[in-house]
Amino acid sequence: MFDITEYREAMDAVLARFKSELAKVRTGRAHPDMLASVKAEAYGQYMPLNQIANVTAQDGTMLLVTPFDPATIQNISAAIRADVTLGLNPSDDGRVIRVPIPPLTEERRREIVKTTSNKVEEAKVAIRGVREDARKDIKSAELPEDPKARAEKEIDDLTKEFVEKIDTDFKAKEAEIMKI
Repeated sequence: MFDITEYREAMDAVLARFKSELAKVRTGRAHPDMLASVKAEAYGQYMPLNQIANVTAQDGTMLLVTPFDPATIQNISAAIRADVTLGLNPSDDGRVIRVPIPPLTEERRREIVKTTSNKVEEAKVAIRGVREDARKDIKSAELPEDPKARAEKEIDDLTKEFVEKIDTDFKAKEAEIMKI
């Protein structure tokens, strides 16, 4: 019997990574994960924002970034402004950074959906990569033909299941993005 547990775990990891990428996608309302991809210079190196500041959603239209060290405030503001995929314009008062989240235009919403669909394809490719690794292992395993065929069918069914989960998550995110 061929054990597919490690391949299920690998596909679970791909799905978890995909979901974390989806959480970073801007949907029109303020969410701290929107700034998860921002890296700012602090102490001579670039660091993820969550390691040098606290990010909170003040309300649906404003993020509040509170640096742990006030000396890094200018670099953090510059890093947020420099990330053109976000399209945000932060302002600071010397202690905290306020990041207003402007409403999304229809054109910008479609652009975000298109960018997100690229992440969907990357996740599907990763799932298929796990399937190919499993197939190679099945072929090299010394099993009779029937168990090999069953194992391949199990892997194909598992792949289909995870691709459907990715599609479902994407459809939900797309609806959230397009919702005004």
